Amino acid sequence: MTLTTIDPRPALVVIDLQKGIVSALGDPAVTDVVKHATRLATAFRRHSLPVVLVNVTGRAPGRTESGQAGGGRPGSGTAALPTGWADLVDELDVQPADHLITKRRRSAFHDTGLDTLLRDLGVTQIVLAGISTGSGVESTARSGSDHGYHVVLATDAMTDPDAEAHRHSVERVFPKIGETATTAEVIDKVEATR
Repeated sequence: MTLTTIDPRPALVVIDLQKGIVSALGDPAVTDVVKHATRLATAFRRHSLPVVLVNVTGRAPGRTESGQAGGGRPGSGTAALPTGWADLVDELDVQPADHLITKRRRSAFHDTGLDTLLRDLGVTQIVLAGISTGSGVESTARSGSDHGYHVVLATDAMTDPDAEAHRHSVERVFPKIGETATTAEVIDKVEATR
């Protein structure tokens, strides 16, 4: 479903746009995703709407770990992360009023306090952007929907290293759990309601 409205109190939630992930992908599409997410953050900040920037510092241990016990790779929960790996990309221009959430699972809602933060801020709608569409973004969207938030997915402000996973999430999953829009469409709706 396409974006119909922006609630009186939406929040932007940007997933995993951090130096270690962005540099590892090295995909030209990531540059556009960062630009779009930055535009969204700027628009939300301009209207004093919450901006939540999420990074990841590990994954759940166990048998679901990409085929190998432990793995020993960054983000696996067993290896030390390289210095700066979890730092948010500079382009996001983190501001003092931004809310920072660190996750250790796919969903930004799991064991992070994100739901409490959003409820304390009076948020009823979340706009999602980030990496990876079929993992962190989709998991957070599903959790957000389960928590009762109106979910909006800025599809040009997200990407996945697996193009098929991105396409599947955008075309098949997201229409079932929220509304989809481009960055420009979200910003236009935010501007029209302020």
